[in-house]
Amino acid sequence: MPSISVLLSTVNENANVFRMKLNYSEPKIYTGGVDVNRWSSLTKKEQQQALDKDWFVYFSFRDPKTGRLKKRPQIKGGANRLKTKKERLTFLKIIQRNLLILLEAGFNPYKDNSDLEEDFLNGRLLNGKRSTSNTKTVEKAHLITEKSKAPKEKESVQNNMVSIKEAFGIALETKKQVLNQNSFSKYRSRINAFKKAMSELYSENDSITSITKKDVIGYLNETLTRTSARNRNNVRTDLSSFFQALEDNELIENNFIKKINILKAVPKRNKSYTPQIQKDITDYLEKNDTLLLLFVQFVCYNLLRPIEVCRLKIGDLDLNDRKIYVKAKNSPVKIKIIPEIMLAQIPDLTKKNKEHYLFTPYGLGGEWKVADNDKRNYFTKRFKKVKDHLGLGIDYGLYSFRHTFISKLYREFVKATTPFDAKTKLMLITGHTSMDALDKYLRNIDAALPEDYSNLLK
Repeated sequence: MPSISVLLSTVNENANVFRMKLNYSEPKIYTGGVDVNRWSSLTKKEQQQALDKDWFVYFSFRDPKTGRLKKRPQIKGGANRLKTKKERLTFLKIIQRNLLILLEAGFNPYKDNSDLEEDFLNGRLLNGKRSTSNTKTVEKAHLITEKSKAPKEKESVQNNMVSIKEAFGIALETKKQVLNQNSFSKYRSRINAFKKAMSELYSENDSITSITKKDVIGYLNETLTRTSARNRNNVRTDLSSFFQALEDNELIENNFIKKINILKAVPKRNKSYTPQIQKDITDYLEKNDTLLLLFVQFVCYNLLRPIEVCRLKIGDLDLNDRKIYVKAKNSPVKIKIIPEIMLAQIPDLTKKNKEHYLFTPYGLGGEWKVADNDKRNYFTKRFKKVKDHLGLGIDYGLYSFRHTFISKLYREFVKATTPFDAKTKLMLITGHTSMDALDKYLRNIDAALPEDYSNLLK
């Protein structure tokens, strides 16, 4: 009777999926008593302790005498001569896959499997059924069957052959065409971090379909432990977008990330400034950093986001027509007016190069060839000196000025008109694309406050 090790080595790489039996358990891999999905979070000592143990494939088969599933001998196949987790896991996954093919083909450790071995060796096994015809006849029948399948099924077979390396390259290139530089930079960073984590489990030449929902859940759980629920949800969103790109390009059957739940996360936002804090900040900046003061005024009076101020070039300001052309978050370019209060703060820019950025570390107007995020981070750090001087915590930032002045505008508008009319006017200034979006924003920053209701409590 041929041993299971001999049979495993003869399984055809292109064998089809066979009909599932109920007299065996699904083969599993023992990985030294640790969860390999959390491998990168283990200490070097814990990783080595796991590698010092034997790794193997194990399964159970129904005993014909008792009718119960009984564990079979462990299958190591020389895996423990391999020194790294990646090598061992890749090797054992091949054994696991081939063992499952054998079991589905009818392998029974309590019977003679000589015929099964011969069928695999001679290529006479097709769709789990033995054929008495010669190999060429079987191959011809298999070819005819493949040609008669629906186009979608043929594409599915082809797609399963796309490697992890190829799939990541295709999906990233697709997203690069539709995301702006700032968004794509964040997206690529998260996807590459995920790819690195998957390289601990799979070879880059493995099929993209090797990555399972369980693998992704393990990665998200590790992200949650290391960071926060909010960041975990953001990673999930990017992974869902990534796998959707794979589905759209027919590299996978479906985007299973959609079925992974979103965790409840408390949103963080910058607090609005009180009138006294605004005065203290202005007084400090007038004496110590007039460039940063002008930066803040663009946020306050033009209600720009800090990153939008960083994108401004000299040529984006038309001071004669009192217009400013802004590359906004939700559109290529938005045109806004420059209010008189802001116009009075802007110095003469006529001698500046229109292609130069308005704000640079060295002053107004100049070349500054770094990413938008890095520009924003620079001014955020520069503003931290002001916060440290005034003893302001992490809840305050440059974005707080936008919240503060939008709230101020809304409360002034609503004094003379209805809330709906006030928000209609405000939308033209803030650049929100819908009333619902503006409503949500105003609720988040507590812009709408009730009148004093003391008389109702007497």
